[in-house]
Amino acid sequence: MNDTELFWRASFSPKMKQYPFQRVPKVAFMFLTKGPLPLGPLWERFLKGHEGLYSIYIHSTPSFRANFPASSVFYRRQIPSKVAEWGKMSMCDAERRLLANALLDISNERFVLLSESCIPLYNFTLIYHYIMKSKYSFMGAFDDPGPHGRGRYNWNMKPEVSISQWRKGAQWFEVNRKLAVNIVEDTTFYKKFEEFCKPACYVDEHYFPTMLTIQSGNLIANRSLTWVDWSRGGAHPATFGKADITEEFLHRAVSNHKCLYNNQPSSTCFLFARKFAPSTLEPLLQLAHKHLGF
Repeated sequence: MNDTELFWRASFSPKMKQYPFQRVPKVAFMFLTKGPLPLGPLWERFLKGHEGLYSIYIHSTPSFRANFPASSVFYRRQIPSKVAEWGKMSMCDAERRLLANALLDISNERFVLLSESCIPLYNFTLIYHYIMKSKYSFMGAFDDPGPHGRGRYNWNMKPEVSISQWRKGAQWFEVNRKLAVNIVEDTTFYKKFEEFCKPACYVDEHYFPTMLTIQSGNLIANRSLTWVDWSRGGAHPATFGKADITEEFLHRAVSNHKCLYNNQPSSTCFLFARKFAPSTLEPLLQLAHKHLGF
């Protein structure tokens, strides 16, 4: 299917709430990558033994040819892909493509966007139940009054989007099936963002947060599940190398956080983290059992 056919097919939703078969809700892990998955062995260990509770989808550079063995959970999980450029609508197209492919499996209930530099911070069981029991989807959608928020708003967005509705959030999200359908079926907001949100307006930071705030703001937790470190400054979060991976570092990644979970205070706020270089694989595998729970 081409994108138009794919999005149309993925937008179908059953009208009857009861399924005529035994449906086990799954989490769709959607990897938006340039090429290989250097941290794949860590994810393999994380997923082992939980078959039937998850699905995997990979959107990579079209020219990349994966070489996963048949025994791998990533084997033949690449979807038909196109070039995705940071800050441009093609990045949102790639994310919609992932969502649409995942929606074709009626058992997928929650959808997590990840990169090749992401890692899980807890074991599968905890992450699965945390996501499945949440009343909300996890997408940041902030009203930023500064130059990198409202300063990127283009008045040509009206009347579909007013400046008071303009939102900003992290690219890495988790959404339920209803919001996933909202994203792939959209034609109204897409046209406005494609035409009027171009660098230095970075569409992947604004399109989904703004659209979902307008359509279903009551279903968004207004935070991401993916932890990053901005303390080093710059336009991108810190990339961690082999020397960074210590027991103290992993403890810091999961500790001293405060958030709301189903409207109640919680210290478990982030389930994933990024950005991890390929060199971190070995120390992560060594520390995962004790400090990540798998």
